[in-house]
Amino acid sequence: MNKEYRVKKNTEIEAILKEKNCRSNSYFSIYKKTNLETSHFRYAMSVGKKIGNAVTRNKYKRLISSAVSNLNIKLDLNVDVFIIARAKVTELDYNKIYKEIEYLFKKQNLLNQGEKK
Repeated sequence: MNKEYRVKKNTEIEAILKEKNCRSNSYFSIYKKTNLETSHFRYAMSVGKKIGNAVTRNKYKRLISSAVSNLNIKLDLNVDVFIIARAKVTELDYNKIYKEIEYLFKKQNLLNQGEKK
């Protein structure tokens, strides 16, 4: 996804967390906050040191980013999302990561009703 779809500032991420609109499972926590300043969906992610060294963390960041970009998200939503990967994510391959993120995005009402891309 393009840079315009990313939340970068620490203050914006803290604002998403303060909203406390969260859905979780044993692999991910996904926080959501409406943002009327933008006209599209934006997201940020956190992959902690418990997951592994820098190479491993970057691998999971790429997998999560790919899963988010492949989901049929309502891109016209004025929503900021923060994804936190938990330590158990290392047990998953890409397909399972995709399904877990898709499940949590459905719980947060972020997916289109139509088919996936």
